[in-house]
Amino acid sequence: MPERVEPELAELATAHGVAVRYRDAAEREVELDRGVVLDVLTALDVDATTPEALASALDAVRSADPDALPATLVVDEGSSRPLPGPGTITLEDGTARSVSSVPDDLPVGYHRLACGEQDVALIVAPARLTPPPPTWGWMVQLYAVRSEHSWGCGDYGDLASLLSRTASDQGAGALLVNPLHALALAPQVEPSPYSPSSRRFLHPLYVRVADTHAYDSAPSSVRASVDALRPPSGDLVDHEAVWAAKRAALELLRPHDDAAPTDVEALDPELRDVATWYALAERHGSDLHTWPAGLRHVGDDGVAAARHELADRVLFHAWCLQLADAQLAAAHAATEGMAVGLIADLAVGCSAGGADAWTLADALAPGVSVGAPPDDFNQQGQDWALPPWRPDALARSGYAPLRSMIRGVLRHADGLRVDHVAGLWRLWWIPPGRGAREGAYVHYDARAMLAVVAIEASRAGAVVVGEDLGTVEPEVTEGLAEHGMLGCAVLWFQRSDDGALLPPRRWHPDTLASVSTHDLPTAAGFLADEHVRARAEAGVLDDVAEARAAAARDRSELLELLASEGFAVDGDDPDAVVLAMHRLLATARSRIVLAAFTDVLGDVRQPNLPGTVDAYPNWRIPLSHSLDALLTDPRTLAVARSLRERDSRL
Repeated sequence: MPERVEPELAELATAHGVAVRYRDAAEREVELDRGVVLDVLTALDVDATTPEALASALDAVRSADPDALPATLVVDEGSSRPLPGPGTITLEDGTARSVSSVPDDLPVGYHRLACGEQDVALIVAPARLTPPPPTWGWMVQLYAVRSEHSWGCGDYGDLASLLSRTASDQGAGALLVNPLHALALAPQVEPSPYSPSSRRFLHPLYVRVADTHAYDSAPSSVRASVDALRPPSGDLVDHEAVWAAKRAALELLRPHDDAAPTDVEALDPELRDVATWYALAERHGSDLHTWPAGLRHVGDDGVAAARHELADRVLFHAWCLQLADAQLAAAHAATEGMAVGLIADLAVGCSAGGADAWTLADALAPGVSVGAPPDDFNQQGQDWALPPWRPDALARSGYAPLRSMIRGVLRHADGLRVDHVAGLWRLWWIPPGRGAREGAYVHYDARAMLAVVAIEASRAGAVVVGEDLGTVEPEVTEGLAEHGMLGCAVLWFQRSDDGALLPPRRWHPDTLASVSTHDLPTAAGFLADEHVRARAEAGVLDDVAEARAAAARDRSELLELLASEGFAVDGDDPDAVVLAMHRLLATARSRIVLAAFTDVLGDVRQPNLPGTVDAYPNWRIPLSHSLDALLTDPRTLAVARSLRERDSRL
């Protein structure tokens, strides 16, 4: 039986942003177990495990100076704020101003404020972001693309082709791609783009070997040896085989690139540290917790010596990361003239044993995992094995790690899709040793988090999309709208108050609209019950018969909606139904409407089956058609025509 949280502990927890109760997906209030609250507070370095410790921690909260400034102060552009006394503001450009209050003419950006004995970060948030023009485009998992030039999976060269050809041949204005974050490479390649080693750098797996300067400069004999390494394609993407081939090829080519780095100490510090993690991972594995003592944090005593010993491998990985950056920059150049351009996806967290956890450990909660509480879809809750930001550490740093991450993702992108955007407000923390059900929501300063995203997006001229699907608090959707950021609208999820499917013409305009997502059935899979079959085979369905009955009801509901909106079609013709679904999608008022190649081409396997790890080939399923074939397929052209005509009507 859960032990109740007493009022004193509740007061302390609330003061540190830890919720002691929450409302579940059915709007029922759930009280948290006292032990869970204590564990989460412990993860925040707040000891309340004894009556004496609780009293001391609570006294510290109650005796805090009410006039003290927060570690990071956020004001809106054009707004003023009183201060407890005279102070000095040092602007981002180094200019200093003596002030008695925060003036209303400060530039947008990151500044410092010294007031009395306090020296705090001062963030001036921009006004509402400028919304993008109405446009349409595609969404794709890059690893799933195959062309005559790629090696077993899609690459940055394929991305460039997709951008240029969909823009020039079809008039597409946007392309959303899966997270391109750097993933673990050794001893196994991490297949999930949502479990990155580093969200600040790009995945070397997507480097096109033949597009490097080293390949062009190498003798013909070396190029022949490199070409011979190209792995064969199979039914699934073999990430390990692809990287093994590319690693061997790049090792042959590096001596022929006169621009490859040769001095570890001359590397940019962030690049050097992440490359060092990759070099250490080759030797000790990709989970830093299993590394020898003295190497488990970037600042540990043994790191300098290890970096010196592994200098050649550090330089190799730094070069690979640089190649990835250069090739994405080249691909991004193909967005010229597109209404929006390339939309990059941002994962909700980083791997607990990866490069960001190694280099940014002070800003993360060690041993804690992010996840989700139990709901109707997953009664055990979810544990994503990703460590959360510490809200207090972010505030003390002026949100520097968040700023660096967002800036890095937008370096070669025109838009940002924030996965699980509710995490800017709160995250479900699962303490060490606890199950996914035994967590608590920890709140963040959403105003500061949104300000950072808005500043970086405004400087990059980028659109921001928040993935606000599922159970989210109203303040999330409202907060996105207030900042000029888009939410998401997915055909399966948009429903009226009575639970019926909502016609796209009634969807909110400040959204990015689509038929499905990577975590949901493809259009053809939905029509063929593939999502039921796959979940049953994976052992994540309790009642297969009921799931099939529910799927049949969902199909009938969809066909009825198509008919009521003027798109009646023969339900026994999957291609006709899929085209009708996209014609229905084209009636949406949403600012951005995207179609997925998996839907249009009739692929039945969805990219990811939530709740599974090895029981389903998550993140390894290629598109059924090559790049050339998918762009010229009549079904692709028909959907493109429908969505293009939508833009002319808006």
